[in-house]
Amino acid sequence: MCGIVGYIGNNDSKEILLKGLEKLEYRGYDSAGIAVINSNGVHIFKEKGRIADLRNAVDHSVKANAGIGHTRWATHGPPSKGNAHPHQGSAARLTLVHNGVIENYDRLKREYLPNVELNSETDTEIIVQLMELFVNEGLNTEEAFRKTLTLLHGSYALALIDEQNVDTILVAKNKSPLLVGLGDGFNVVASDAMAMIQVTNQYVELMDEEMVIVTKNEVTIKNLAGAVVSREPYTAELDAGDIEKGTYPHYMLKEIDEQPLVIRKIIQSYQDGEGALEMDSDIVATMQEADRIYIIAAGTSYHAGLVGKQFIEKLTKIPVEVHISSEFGYNMPLLSEKPLFIFISQSGETADSRQVLVQVKEMGYKALTITNVSGSTLSREADYTLLLHAGPEIAVASTKAYTAQLAVLAILAEVTARGIGHEVDFDLVQELGIVASAMETLCDDKEEFESIAHEYLTVTRNAFFIGRGIDFYVGLEGALKLKEISYIQAEGFAGGELKHGTIALIEEGTPVIALATQEFVNLSIRGNVKEVAARGANPCIISMSGLETDEDRFVLPEVNSLLTPLISVIPMQLISYYAALHRNCDVDKPRNLAKSVTVE
Repeated sequence: MCGIVGYIGNNDSKEILLKGLEKLEYRGYDSAGIAVINSNGVHIFKEKGRIADLRNAVDHSVKANAGIGHTRWATHGPPSKGNAHPHQGSAARLTLVHNGVIENYDRLKREYLPNVELNSETDTEIIVQLMELFVNEGLNTEEAFRKTLTLLHGSYALALIDEQNVDTILVAKNKSPLLVGLGDGFNVVASDAMAMIQVTNQYVELMDEEMVIVTKNEVTIKNLAGAVVSREPYTAELDAGDIEKGTYPHYMLKEIDEQPLVIRKIIQSYQDGEGALEMDSDIVATMQEADRIYIIAAGTSYHAGLVGKQFIEKLTKIPVEVHISSEFGYNMPLLSEKPLFIFISQSGETADSRQVLVQVKEMGYKALTITNVSGSTLSREADYTLLLHAGPEIAVASTKAYTAQLAVLAILAEVTARGIGHEVDFDLVQELGIVASAMETLCDDKEEFESIAHEYLTVTRNAFFIGRGIDFYVGLEGALKLKEISYIQAEGFAGGELKHGTIALIEEGTPVIALATQEFVNLSIRGNVKEVAARGANPCIISMSGLETDEDRFVLPEVNSLLTPLISVIPMQLISYYAALHRNCDVDKPRNLAKSVTVE
């Protein structure tokens, strides 16, 4: 996700802004920029690429006591210097940085700015051009800022400077995170307290649809009606462990929110210099030589393997079997002549999987580990390793590691398919980029998923998750998440299996969460929903855009049908999180569970 920093005070702002952006590099980005303001006007420096490139572009002779900065990951328009933030209105008076996605930017452009020549492809420029339009019509900057906010639909965190008012930064948020940090003779703005922890640990949390007037000596919060809001600051006590959590209440919630940036980091990590996906040629050759692939995993990683089977078989035409590691080690099936074993493990230390790996190596077969931890046991002992690049995952219930596993498996399948000579009828880099943006949209919709959790799961003692095809596998993961952290007895089933016994468990009010993201089984799963509803179940249908009906509880943004598990799992994660929260469970450390299972 993008990052925002801002500073206004008595010191030169450039280095403070640059260091703040460096603290946000973990989020993933493709361009960066800062704008500083002094009596000579606004000075903008921005570059495609790393913060180091931006540092080289900054004119350090410019002195300014206020400024804003931004790291961007492309959503509207490709990575470029022109699309990088900050953005300005046509008269260059107003300068803006923005996190989030404005859903109605195209309508606003047509309605308000039909004759304005734009300098970028971003939704962000539409915002600042609107503000400039309203200023030109006679509103002051604060009034124009507030009026524009009332027109925006979607998520945003904004920081604005005005060339004619060097003493103020205007700030606002809706759904996207943003904080104001308090100092002695200065104040700061940051999308994460980590960005500015080097200058202050006193922060004021902003709520949705609030705007803030920030000067070096004062912070004034207002709602969109203009009424002043009072709120006490809090102390961000960030030690080495807390820095990983930032200001989130739980690691799990932070790690759910990190999934879009993880997908973007994976894309970057597995691209060549020309932007095409690539992997170690030995891995690709070994995949191509295999007559059958055996995926070995446990828990969430096993569910990722089930989805990965679909990726590999559909793209490469190589048969795949998925096995639970604890079973495979003691009950190994008949193997093909040229097998390849893929071990999936977040930690790379899963004991059940390692005992299978030991047997496989003794038999002389090749093994590939997909893990989040370089140098872990499975990584060291396998022939090959593919890293997830998900960063530390602290919460016991895996979230970002699961979607990282899916993304890496999809890339492995695509690269292998191209190596074999099979045609892949979509651009996976582009499709994963769409997935990342869809993830961001879902992560911004937490209130809706909290509402679903409250409506369906507050008092129930059990719940069912159903789906067909690839949705069935996501249902298994959704059930696991729910039972892991909320202790609700939850089970995932193939929709068609309900009538073969499980429907006997349906009682009045039993929650049944149904996934409907695949067109070829859409009518079938909806028939299953009617079967359980007729017996008193309380169904919650989560569907894909284009397949929705009026009875659906939530509609997912549309992505490539093969990649739907990457986004359909996010509602499962957030619903589980809020169900556990409402039941006062320890979200990050559920009872009887450990993060890394190092015993059989």
